[in-house]
Amino acid sequence: MTAPTPRRALLAVALAAATAATVPGGRASAAPARAGAGPDPAAPSGATAADLPAAAEAAEAAEAATAEAARKTVDNRFWYSYAHWRAGIHQGTTAVGGARPGLEIKTPAGRSEYADPHTGKKSTWEYATWTSPVHASTVPATEAVASWNARTPTGTWLQAELRGTYTDGTATPWYVMGRWASGDADIRRTSVDGQTDGRSTVWTDTLALDAPAKTGGLRIRDWRLRLTLYRKPGAKNTPTVWLAGAMVSDLPDRFTVPASVPSGAGAHELKVPRYSQETHAGQYPEYDNGGEAWCSPTSSQMIIEFWGRKASAKSLTWVKKGYADPQVCHAARSTYDAAYKGCGNWPFNAAYAATYRQLAGVVTRLGSLADLETLVRAGIPAITSQSFTAEELTGAGYGTAGHLMTVIGFTAAGDVIANDPNSRDNQAVRRVYRRREFENNWLRTKRHNAAGKVVSGTGGVCYLYGPVRPNAAQILALRTVGVL
Repeated sequence: MTAPTPRRALLAVALAAATAATVPGGRASAAPARAGAGPDPAAPSGATAADLPAAAEAAEAAEAATAEAARKTVDNRFWYSYAHWRAGIHQGTTAVGGARPGLEIKTPAGRSEYADPHTGKKSTWEYATWTSPVHASTVPATEAVASWNARTPTGTWLQAELRGTYTDGTATPWYVMGRWASGDADIRRTSVDGQTDGRSTVWTDTLALDAPAKTGGLRIRDWRLRLTLYRKPGAKNTPTVWLAGAMVSDLPDRFTVPASVPSGAGAHELKVPRYSQETHAGQYPEYDNGGEAWCSPTSSQMIIEFWGRKASAKSLTWVKKGYADPQVCHAARSTYDAAYKGCGNWPFNAAYAATYRQLAGVVTRLGSLADLETLVRAGIPAITSQSFTAEELTGAGYGTAGHLMTVIGFTAAGDVIANDPNSRDNQAVRRVYRRREFENNWLRTKRHNAAGKVVSGTGGVCYLYGPVRPNAAQILALRTVGVL
């Protein structure tokens, strides 16, 4: 379970002040108690409102479903093919073909000095840049989250930036969405705080409009990425970027979401390895205070190993002998964001997964458990981000301001089978959670916390990791849910 962080708290305050209640970087939001969230005094002992066949809730859900069906709320755009990389504006970069096309430095466009704010080290780097074509979003958006997959050999790193055009025709600044390397010897992997133009702000990994409800419907209508690749002067090494893009969204403010209908196709469960973050409690406190906060990298490691990839023995030599599951420690170190001071940076987790052979990873939002079931039945597990009180998820035994877990299957009745890393040990990781409770906790954008304060929900955020060349059924599933 990931504890609240200063970034999440600040975002919740800003959103509450603006009464915007959009999903802030996916970590916080607010509202009156939702129907079906907790114990209902009219329900039998052990039941919740979610179990009751309430006609009012059904009517409300149907009305909401009709309204949501009338407009699209999420748009994904990723560049990853040779043709994609040849497009755009190259300043010293070049497209490379082969089994996994990418973007590399050809002839540096110049040199610049970077003073690492987390080490105090100043270094000079050669750089080259690629600027994507403008993407006209199918969803005029209030939020954007970038993703990238890359290899950064020793002595190299990259910076990802995003610039949007508002619906009034003006542009945002070039916002830094991450400074990233797979290791931590050259720079400290980091998000960049304090970026705003007074109308939008970057909250760690998410660009969010500050007050869309108060600006006459202002949205981001189109956007582009800029990738800057760095290497030591005179070196031959180069970063290689295989995939880059973003998910943008405009979600309605909601405490409850329409209930999806189970597929009725019977039980289905993927054999995903089980890892507990609690096994690592107290280990490596320099990475987000140790294992108790490692829900994100622990979940990432489960999916990476589901796809048959493993950390090399050499990469684990730094882990103290005797620590169980050292690859989880490695995942925490490899996803740590030095500015955020945590391992829960969404794009950093997807980028870490993609450092493994022929794996790709992106951050997106899905619209329902039906979408998630489509993916799981095609063989693609997903990592979901949610927040809830102890009463809102039966069987969890805890509440959280933000937590990642891995959805690996569905029961015959449509309930969710999850590998929940907030478990006492690896054997206890597999859980079955009630469909209605899980879906509402995951998809809502507002909720009440344990103190009764209105805070934000994550709005359906998930990490999707899978093979660079998915099979036909997986391609169909990814297209069905709007990722491809």
